[in-house]
Amino acid sequence: MRRKASIEKELAAFAKKDGSAKSDYLTRFPEYGDESDDNAQEVNQYTTNLEAGRILEKNLKDINSSLKKISKGEYGICKYCGQEIEAKRLLIRPDSSACVACKRKLQNQK
Repeated sequence: MRRKASIEKELAAFAKKDGSAKSDYLTRFPEYGDESDDNAQEVNQYTTNLEAGRILEKNLKDINSSLKKISKGEYGICKYCGQEIEAKRLLIRPDSSACVACKRKLQNQK
């Protein structure tokens, strides 16, 4: 829960929750001033924030998915093979939805 709160706080620094979607955020365009250097900085920061927001939203989605699985008693089960996800993997990445073997197979297919 601390990680979820931390991600939401990070997102709130440069984005606002989109009322049309439960977990989507809209990145705000920064305002530094009217000079051309300010405009360049704004565009650069906005681009950076868009990518950071995308990554943070994905992490938040994974955390919310894990929390739902916990409430249903389905946490720690690989969504691909149905086997238990290794405890070491869950310690390293608690929001994992795939066991190591399935994750390797998926990465090799790309």
